[in-house]
Amino acid sequence: MGTQIYEKPVTELLKDFVNTWLENNGIFTKKDIVNWFNKKYPKILDTTIAAHIILFSTNDKNRIHYNRHSNGKCDVIYRINEHTYRKYNEINDPAPIYKNSVIIKKDGDSIDETEIKGETDSGNTFAYEEDLKNYLSKNLEIIESGLTLYEEEGITGLEYNVGGRFIDILAIDKNNDFVVIELKVSKTYDRVIGQLLRYKNWLQKKYENKKVRGIIIGKEITEDLAIACIGLPDIKLFEYELSFNDVKL
Repeated sequence: MGTQIYEKPVTELLKDFVNTWLENNGIFTKKDIVNWFNKKYPKILDTTIAAHIILFSTNDKNRIHYNRHSNGKCDVIYRINEHTYRKYNEINDPAPIYKNSVIIKKDGDSIDETEIKGETDSGNTFAYEEDLKNYLSKNLEIIESGLTLYEEEGITGLEYNVGGRFIDILAIDKNNDFVVIELKVSKTYDRVIGQLLRYKNWLQKKYENKKVRGIIIGKEITEDLAIACIGLPDIKLFEYELSFNDVKL
């Protein structure tokens, strides 16, 4: 995963599409983009294309899930409605959506304030789910040996888009199969299993030749969740605890 398939990366290819389409009527749909890629660059996955459409759409609020959105190079298209796009006009269109520029320093890592969402808790726990997510995405080996963050043409597995919803962490195991990781900073209740299974089955439908399993990590795994996972051997449950600045699983 992560290797560039064609001479140009998807980011540059999408710009090529936009410039080519300007020679026509200038208005295009997601289907137009996907069809263009499927015809010219068939090895690029539809999910990768969809992620780049979000990344390149200046007024799509979900672009904040992708780290590269704020460098200006991805401000290319403007979303007219749910299905229709055109080229972004920096003079007439609203300013692109970026993360808030207010930075909070925590344990040596920079965390964007608008990205801090989730539950607060007292005692030995992460203050925010975002903190836990960022830490674990850089230290996946402490969860399982050989686990790495998914990456495909510059789109990573951190808040990975699956049909308009977002997996906390999508990882690849030593067998090159998918591992969906869902995080909760406090008690983890049984309702999270429905969320995880939806993500897992969405990926399984898209990638029939890959195995997909799941991991739920929380400060406290409730009995309800443990019971809900009985008979699901491909779902593992972990509790975390803090020791100084380190996470132990």
